[in-house]
Amino acid sequence: MTTHPLTTSPVSPLAKGLWGVLATPFSGNDFAVDTESLRSEVRLYTGLNATGMVVLGVFGEGVSLDTAEQTLIVTTVAEEAGDTPLVVGLSARSTAVAVEQARTAVAAAGSNLGALMVQANSANPELLAAHLTAINEVIPAGTGAGIVLQDYPVASGVKISAAQILKVLELCPFISAVKSEAPPTAVPIAALTAATTVPVFGGLGGVGLLDELAAGAAGAMTGFSHPEGLQAALTAFNDGGFPAARAAFAPWLPLANFEGQPGIGLALRKEILRRRGIIADAAVRPPSPTLPPALADMIDAHLDAVKEIA
Repeated sequence: MTTHPLTTSPVSPLAKGLWGVLATPFSGNDFAVDTESLRSEVRLYTGLNATGMVVLGVFGEGVSLDTAEQTLIVTTVAEEAGDTPLVVGLSARSTAVAVEQARTAVAAAGSNLGALMVQANSANPELLAAHLTAINEVIPAGTGAGIVLQDYPVASGVKISAAQILKVLELCPFISAVKSEAPPTAVPIAALTAATTVPVFGGLGGVGLLDELAAGAAGAMTGFSHPEGLQAALTAFNDGGFPAARAAFAPWLPLANFEGQPGIGLALRKEILRRRGIIADAAVRPPSPTLPPALADMIDAHLDAVKEIA
């Protein structure tokens, strides 16, 4: 355990394993939050004995949600999740707004709070550390919850090196994990895991999961329409290393690659979740791109293939 720089309260590293990133289901012409579909998603992950869940992440369209919706979503997930810990994403990259989002997240998550996930908003370690410290001060002492630093340049627009992240970790002992999503992901993950004991998770829909595990990743923290495939790979890696994980995950890779197409991955995953009966509506909030009809026609072939695995 590490300690908060302003207190003696311990901060627990995030546990290894599968941290499923939840989509936010919408319904109707006004894109209202569909809490029943959200509860169904939560049950999918608790049924897989996932280590934890991530709510209001990029896949959860957190940037499109107002404060009342953020509160509704986090409280709904916490109610359904039992004692499963939650990582709550903050979409804001300016400190004042992120601090306000953090207050909302902490209050809504209650005892389920495992961490707040914050995107890197600067490649300058001192500036980023100041940003993270201000957010961390919102987390009540004694909860064991810390900060997950998310390196996702596609969303943040910030390119930060592994060396700079390591400096941030030195300045911020309350960081409980790093989510590394700067491709090729195995390269920064290998550099980070060689130099720190802070757990590092991969993302990006699981496309690079096998190489990330070989590079020392603590698990997967991502959205995927069939998280049982991610869980199978993680279990196999723990039992038999890379060869076992490769054999377990290889049949799922075409679907992961299909879902991981830039720009439309969110729409693809939500439509597949709908066809699975997990959510009722695959709507994405504008201006996110909607599902191209040509790709919609390909989904059934992918689903037919994974039915043989599941």
